[in-house]
Order: sequence, then structure tokens, then C-alpha cells
Amino acid sequence: MKKIIVLVFLLISFVKVNAAFILIPMDETQKNHLKAYGIAYYALQNSVDVQWLLNYKGGSFLLSDITKLEQELTIRGVSFQVIADVQATSILQEIANPEVNMEVVKLEKAPKIAVYSPKNKMPWDDAVTMVLTYAEIPYDVVYDEEVINQKLPLYDWLHLHHEDFTGQYGRFYANYRNAPWYQEDVRLQEAMAKKLGFGKVSQMKLAVAEKIRDFVVGGGYLFAMCSATDSYDIALAAEGIDICESMFDGDPADPAMNSKIDYSKGFAFRNYKLSTNPYEYEFSEIDNQPPLRKLQRTEDFFTLFDFSAKWDPVPTMLCQDHEQVIKGFMGQTTAFRKRFIKPEVLVMGETKAEDEARYIHGEYGKGTWTFYGGHDPEDYQHQVGDPPTDLSLHPNSPGYRLILNNVLFPAAKKKKQKT
Repeated sequence: MKKIIVLVFLLISFVKVNAAFILIPMDETQKNHLKAYGIAYYALQNSVDVQWLLNYKGGSFLLSDITKLEQELTIRGVSFQVIADVQATSILQEIANPEVNMEVVKLEKAPKIAVYSPKNKMPWDDAVTMVLTYAEIPYDVVYDEEVINQKLPLYDWLHLHHEDFTGQYGRFYANYRNAPWYQEDVRLQEAMAKKLGFGKVSQMKLAVAEKIRDFVVGGGYLFAMCSATDSYDIALAAEGIDICESMFDGDPADPAMNSKIDYSKGFAFRNYKLSTNPYEYEFSEIDNQPPLRKLQRTEDFFTLFDFSAKWDPVPTMLCQDHEQVIKGFMGQTTAFRKRFIKPEVLVMGETKAEDEARYIHGEYGKGTWTFYGGHDPEDYQHQVGDPPTDLSLHPNSPGYRLILNNVLFPAAKKKKQKT
């Protein structure tokens, strides 16, 4: 009897020793894709080895097994398998085969995250802060004062959402100039500009945009959505030009503004014209919106590019998903008209029928930037005043996964892109 007990104990010990890895599948079998990213981040925070298996079962994660991690996976409702050394080795050998479009990327550290967001409550949601909160990934909120006061170098990754870096208060003037939230925003922005020593809000926003540019030049990772994408690029390109009409800054815009834009100063766009009508809810020609955009909601999708994981690991990381065709969604800036995208910019998601890009990426200095068109991947046409999306109803959202790919991207040990 004693021999049987010893044998059983040894067998259990053998299984436990060899069950040395946790596999988090990211294909259709995963119950909660979004919280799975939070687990990967949590593991990095706790010095657990994390390997991102690009294109293996939807971009799975392979982690060193610890009891605490198993408990956390169970609590958060994330699907996982405990596998033995031999199984992990077999998976890694399969991925290493030069004939398959897969790659292993080691994640090295939990990136420190900042979200550029106003302190006052605005009547719309922010997809990134919502998904970071849902995935239980910590972040700090910064705004103009922190950026001007050189706080960005403390972070690895910065997010910009529904923002206006041109100083035109989101171009909400026509419809919302009498709304209390709009008037409060103008008051606070003007007060902050004065506090920081700027004569105009537009001058403060340009200084902020330039600090963000310097953050990227120094090796930072920038991720922007919705109107933060084109308004940011425009602010850089319009340096030294008054593009704001009198209702925004107290004096007329330069009538020759469109002949003075220096596209070389921006990250992503070229050859566009700015909107000279201050009552138009649009910054420029960059954005593709109705009536130019003809798609109906039922046919609005964009397709992710299929990159070579071994040769192009960066865009492959950013495009990891369990679906390649993603539901479209609108925003103040919905999509980028391809004719205005610089040739060196990498298009990662597009709607060919509209000749538009939805998801683009590039390098600047030592850092990188990614622009993602639209406001909320699970709210097709988010309106001012709409309630925030409940992500517990969308735990497997392919559109939100693209955001979280960007969050983990700075953690990856980089290999130089070969194409």
C-alpha cells in the first residue's frame, strides 16, 4: 500500500514538473480574447516569461506555468491549457518551420502606458481607456500640462483618441457652441493655455503635438484613433500658420493656409487641403465620410493584410486576430483616403471598394506610430452623449483586439523588419 502511495505521488510530481507551460489560445476557442491580453500584461508585471506565438491559433500566448497565474486566468474567465515541456517544444518546432507563416516573439517587459485625455468629462467614450480597464491593464492619464512639463519620457506607450490638436475645439462649433460641455471645454482650454504661457489654445496644442513628436523620435510608441489621427498630423504640418477662424482664436485664419502647409512635418499624410469652412465637422480631405463614402452599415468591413511573420514581425504583431475581415465603425475621422497617405506609410487594414485605409503604421525617428480610423469598434456610429460600450458584451471583439495588439507591441523584443 505504501509503495502505491509513493508511486502515485511520484506520478503527480512528474506530471506537475512536465506541465511547465500555459498556452492561451487566441482563436475561436478563446472565451475572452480581451482579458487574455490583460493576463499577458499581468504575467510580464510578475516577471513571468511570455512568448507571443504569431499566427499560431490566432496569435496565442505561451507562458511559464505558475500556480498564481492559473488562478488569475480562472478568475478572469480566460481559456487556457496547461501543457508539458514536450508539447511546448513541439509547438515551437512547428512554428520554426520555414514553410509556415508563424513566428515566436518574446515579450520582455510590461510597457508603461499613458493616455492623453482631458480632466473634464466629455460626452463620449474612449475605446482605448475602456478596453484597458476591461482587460485590467493599468494606465495613467496625462494632458497638456503634463506633456508640456516633460512627463512623456516616463512612459513607453501613448494613446490619443477623440482629440483636436489644431485648436478648433473638435470643430463642434456649428452644432454644440451653446452646449454647457462645449463652453466648459473652451474655458478650461483657454485657462490652461494662459497658465502655460501661450497666447492661444492653438499655440498650446501645437507645442503639445511637438512634444509628442519628440517622444516618438526618442523611441516612444504612439497609438491614435478617430480625430486624433488627422488633427495631429495637420497640427504638425501647419506649424506657424493660422488655420483657426475667429470663433476659435479671436482673429481670422490665414486665407492662404492651404498653399503654406508643409506636409514633410507630418507623420502620415500629404497633398490634402484643409477645410476652410469653420461650420464643417471635418478638418480636411484626409477623412473618408459620406457623401463621399458610399458604404451602408451592412457592407462596411475592412480587411487586415496577411504579412510574413518571419520577415515582417512588426505588422504581423499589430494584425494578430481571430478574424481577418473586421466590422467597420465610424468616427469623426472614420478612414483615410489612400490618395493622401504618404508612400512610405504601411497600410495594414483597408476597404478596397472605397480606396481607403483603416489601419496604418510607420516609423519616426527611433519610435513608431499607428493610426486606427473610427471611434468605437463595437458602436457603429457613436454619437455625442451616447452611453459607453459595455465590453462584457463583446469579450471577443476583433476590432478591439487591434488596440490591444498595440498595447503589447512595446513589450516585444524587436527584430528588424526585412521588407
